[in-house]
Amino acid sequence: MVTAGPGRCICRTEVMTALAITPGDPGGIGPDLCLQAAIDGKLDGIVIADPEIIRRRADVLGLPVSIKHAKDFKPNRTQGVIYVDPIASSNPANPPGISDPINAGYCLQSIEHALQGIGAGRFRALVTGPVSKATIRKGGFESFTGHTEFLRDFFGLPDVVMMLASADCRVALVTTHLPLSDIAKAITKERVEAITTIVIEAFQQVFQIPRPRIHVLGLNPHAGEDGHLGREEVEVIRPALEVLRERYPDIQLEGPFPADTAFTPEIRGQADCNIAMYHDQGLPVVKYHGFGDSVNITLGLPIVRTSVDHGTALNLAGKGVASTGGLIAAIREAKRLTKQIA
Repeated sequence: MVTAGPGRCICRTEVMTALAITPGDPGGIGPDLCLQAAIDGKLDGIVIADPEIIRRRADVLGLPVSIKHAKDFKPNRTQGVIYVDPIASSNPANPPGISDPINAGYCLQSIEHALQGIGAGRFRALVTGPVSKATIRKGGFESFTGHTEFLRDFFGLPDVVMMLASADCRVALVTTHLPLSDIAKAITKERVEAITTIVIEAFQQVFQIPRPRIHVLGLNPHAGEDGHLGREEVEVIRPALEVLRERYPDIQLEGPFPADTAFTPEIRGQADCNIAMYHDQGLPVVKYHGFGDSVNITLGLPIVRTSVDHGTALNLAGKGVASTGGLIAAIREAKRLTKQIA
């Protein structure tokens, strides 16, 4: 049993069942992706959603999908079928292309419902579709900054780590959704230690890599040039890495690397994971290499959570042109990781 904040527990069970899939914003491409993946026989999980939202989107897209209740789930009979664990939305008529703040609570409720299902042993892992942070905040949840932080707070954890992974590149973040003006003061020795520790232990325990190779990036241009272009590398990052090298003597922990050369093919190929200091330092590289097929993974949780690597794409919703690659990759990775730690 894992405590998940005051009054919340997630109980690990021996029985692993279906994945829980939350489509995200009803006005975005999440419902489209679930429906198209179902048509292709690749939606290997149960969708936590308002069935009316799914039915309406299927009608808009002209997809002949059979919508069935989650209790009838058959893992080997998913082609053309979407299994739904129903929850009510505030606006089931939410049209594609419009992100409606009235459904903000519904988006968060779907995540909580999935987490409670994992705790009850009904689901094995969480796969999330894209939500609009701005819309959820407009809907009254002003502290919401993303799935990663929401899950951290749900489980009552001091820190979790956002990591994007493509076929040949993984990048974890020391800070996530912060304005650029706030990043330098958020990079502390304690935070670098905490985030790097989570990454090391996740790679050992979840990814089953006993001696992961970790590259840590600097914050400043040229990793600070020995303090001439910024002091964070000298005063914060290097001391943190020295502590961690003593704590984990068998780990290949290197850095700080200049960010402008850390992702060259030769250097990138020497690391199982790169740790970037902030969102737009590391994630553009992963998305350039594998956008639409890379996966967002939250490290440090007592469950497996994966996600698509893109946003709500309101301009594509309801048009039948959105690629399912990201959702299918997230489903595949969730299945792989839960199989490894089962």
